[in-house]
Amino acid sequence: ITYCHLPFQSKWLYVGTERGNTHIVNIESFILSGYVIMWNKAIELSTKTHPGPVVHLSDSPRDEGKLLIGYENGTVVLWDLRSKRADLRAYYDEAIHSVAWHHEGKQFMCSHSDGSLTLWNLKSPNRPFQTTIPHGKIQRDGKKPESCKPILKVEYKTCKNSEPFVVFSGGLSYDKACRRPSLTIMHGKAITVLEMDHPIVDFLTLCETPYPNEFQEPYAVVVLLEKDLIVVDLTQSNFPIFENPYPIDIHESPVTCTEYFADCPPDLIPVLYSVGAKHKKQGYSNKEWPISGGAWNLGAQTYPEIIITGHADGSVKFWDASAITLQMLYKLKTSKVFEKQKLGEGKATAEIVEEDPFAVQMMYWCPESRIFCVAGVSAYVVVYRFSKHEVNTEIASLEVRLQYEVEDIITPEPEIIPPFPDASSQLPSLKSLSGSTSTVACEGTMKDSIPCLSVKTRPVRMPPGYQADLVIQLVWVDGEPPQQITSLAVNSAYGLVAFGNCNGLAVVDFMQKTVLLSMGTLDLYGSSDPYQRQPRSPRKSKQFAADNFCMRGLSNFYPDLTKRIRTSYQSLTELSDSPVSLELERCKSPTSVKGSRKLSLPTDLKTDLENRENSFSRSRSSSVSSIDRDSKEAITALYFMESFARKNDSAVSPCLWVGTGLGMVLILSLNLPASDDLRQSEPVMVSPSGTVLTLKGAVLTFACLDCMGTLTHPPYEVWRDPHSADDGEKTRKRKLVMHSPSSSQDMGDHQFAVICSEKQAKVFSLPSQTCLYIHNITETSFLLRADVVTLCNSVCLACFCANGHIMTLSLPSLRPLLDINYLPVTDMRIARTFCFTNEGQALYLSSPTEIQRLTYSQEMCDNLQDMLGDLFTPVETPEAQNRGFLKGLFGGSGQAFDREELFGEATAGKASRSLAQHIPGSGGIEGVRGAAGGVIGDLTRARIALDERGQKLGELDERTASMMASAEAFSKHAHEVMLKYKDKKWYQF
Repeated sequence: ITYCHLPFQSKWLYVGTERGNTHIVNIESFILSGYVIMWNKAIELSTKTHPGPVVHLSDSPRDEGKLLIGYENGTVVLWDLRSKRADLRAYYDEAIHSVAWHHEGKQFMCSHSDGSLTLWNLKSPNRPFQTTIPHGKIQRDGKKPESCKPILKVEYKTCKNSEPFVVFSGGLSYDKACRRPSLTIMHGKAITVLEMDHPIVDFLTLCETPYPNEFQEPYAVVVLLEKDLIVVDLTQSNFPIFENPYPIDIHESPVTCTEYFADCPPDLIPVLYSVGAKHKKQGYSNKEWPISGGAWNLGAQTYPEIIITGHADGSVKFWDASAITLQMLYKLKTSKVFEKQKLGEGKATAEIVEEDPFAVQMMYWCPESRIFCVAGVSAYVVVYRFSKHEVNTEIASLEVRLQYEVEDIITPEPEIIPPFPDASSQLPSLKSLSGSTSTVACEGTMKDSIPCLSVKTRPVRMPPGYQADLVIQLVWVDGEPPQQITSLAVNSAYGLVAFGNCNGLAVVDFMQKTVLLSMGTLDLYGSSDPYQRQPRSPRKSKQFAADNFCMRGLSNFYPDLTKRIRTSYQSLTELSDSPVSLELERCKSPTSVKGSRKLSLPTDLKTDLENRENSFSRSRSSSVSSIDRDSKEAITALYFMESFARKNDSAVSPCLWVGTGLGMVLILSLNLPASDDLRQSEPVMVSPSGTVLTLKGAVLTFACLDCMGTLTHPPYEVWRDPHSADDGEKTRKRKLVMHSPSSSQDMGDHQFAVICSEKQAKVFSLPSQTCLYIHNITETSFLLRADVVTLCNSVCLACFCANGHIMTLSLPSLRPLLDINYLPVTDMRIARTFCFTNEGQALYLSSPTEIQRLTYSQEMCDNLQDMLGDLFTPVETPEAQNRGFLKGLFGGSGQAFDREELFGEATAGKASRSLAQHIPGSGGIEGVRGAAGGVIGDLTRARIALDERGQKLGELDERTASMMASAEAFSKHAHEVMLKYKDKKWYQF
């Protein structure tokens, strides 16, 4: 099939084929008519060659009984459907791509492969009365203008009070090689070219009337691009586009991570929308989006939902995802805090961070306090506060050394590494991105204490919305680049942010802007390290780390790496992931920096999963030697909580829970100043409590339940605008919410700690630290994501396993409630973007451009039918204009054209059986008719189907009974016949 045309208010579809024949299909019954226009009948007998495929079909606006057929090689035929013969034929020596009628039906326009448009008059079909090459250059010596690229489609729309519009795609001149795909609008003498971001698939002009024989009055053009849909406003002279109310650009930059919040504070959506609306792009049409078919149904669900997507270019988008909408609220560009990289720097080698140095790797959002934190791929963390006021301010920044060297243990004293005063020391930081193969920078010194990116030093204008409060960067140590951040947590009540990587843990006070702690993982244990690992000489440890980690990939121990640490984000935009081969190179020369960033990358998922299985048995075996070889232990989960740090504690105190890639859980106690006044001046102390709990597999998530089994949320500070105008003493006081939902006296003297690793879940009673419940979630696979979520006023642990199972466990008893084989992780994208949220919902990116939402809540499933929108809304057919008496007399054929009579089986007969295969749809004829009618929406159809099902079941009972009766009667009758003829010979019949 090469072309289809369905006339207005007709059920007969004209179908053109590659062979040049035209068939007719009844779209209500999908029955092919016996009426066929064969190519050899349509063209003149004297023509020697086949005219090519059908490229155009349309009925004449004057007379529906005349069909205009365009063939590729340049032949146009006006076929009289009643008399079954050609009325006229026109020939042109350039291939035709499309044809369009003038509304009076006396002229038509063709677009050709040489970039030309020809206008034909039905009275003189011998040659076109006008030929133009809109984008062709006029030659000096009066020759024909030079040819251009083919015009793939043209539409010719007339207006009552102005010149007609001619809209076409393609047709640009060949000399501009790099021109983007474009749409040209010709209106009178004016020619406007609109360049598109993606190739054009098709376009359609929207007109005031559906009748082809009236003045068309076009008002917009809908353009379908390969990755977008835009609508151009024709009523304004500069042809602006309409602002698209639908999110077609989730993938404007590839999505690298997602977070999903259901049942968040209801004021957030309007607040984010209002700051997002302020910096909308200018230049859109001031009219409403013109496509209005269909209707939303929001159903009975009332809670607000927000999805946050982090992208490869450092941007973060907040989306309103309540019920079934997806509307962008606000966009934050995290790269704005850094200096732009100079072009030409870092193009020398393929160091991976240089592709997308600002890619967002992890996000942490506290909806109540509105604090937002981002970890980027170049080993930095940015803390953002929300304000409704624009400010001009300098960005505070800190630098942290976090390199695991057993010999020189970094003391946990609070220390700020001063930023560099002179620019010369900033040079190597730019070199670091170019991935220079030697570790020696231009001054001949080793790269040391240098961050990967440079933060802007001048004051920066920050619009209302999220404003950077503090940037924390990990720095190079002795020529080794900082390793990527693998875990992140923030607490607004404590004013602390914690993050870890495969070397260790850092805790920063973002109120006083000081580093409180930066330690190697081993030092956190102190004397309580369960595997008594020995320090060794630095040289050797480096060698071991390189070999081990390259050969097996850090992700052996760390599923979150499989999920999060993917710096070559190309893999997220492509459909398959390719293995990373740089690791082997890195093994050969542990001193070279090239590719050292890839050190902590998981390789191709499949081999990765196998490796992790092998290493798993090794790493958890009792032989200390295998543990001993891995002197590095990644920090995989962090959680701030009011909890019991030690066994003999009588009251809860601020704690930081730390989970590692070897299944160790450490509790650090936080000593905060007693009163709010001292919080800005007195130091916060962080000290290991000595408590160590163990699980099998890397730790993924923590949660706390009170003694009644209710989820206790970490404390938070109630949001207040940091730059509000009324800066009275009262407003400046921090308002903290310590225990929700229950107040502190109900807290009782114990709590439950829920800890989930990639292999098992455990519930401990605190402060006694006894393990009350344990559930081994998976033996053969591992979890990619686990979240403690609320569902129907209760809590459960939701898990997503790499083998595709979604499981939920009750809390605190860890009884399995659900285990569904949903979908195997065939793709790194699913692993990286899968997340659960409250009320039984989850999401992941099913392709680079689509978010897939799913629910494991029965209530949500029951409401889903009510949420579905109606695809069509009934519209009154507009009145046709009254055709004048004289016009009816002189113009066009007065007689009505009965397609049913002409194409129905009675006249045209049946089509040949071998011609087309009929594939029945699910709805049967009724369903097709409903779809064709276009009024009954999917929802109504679903409801009708349910009613019908009830009816059918009723009928089925009756029918079964009657069938049984008739079967009995038949067998009885058959038996009688048999008896009658039993003894007769064959010739006696």
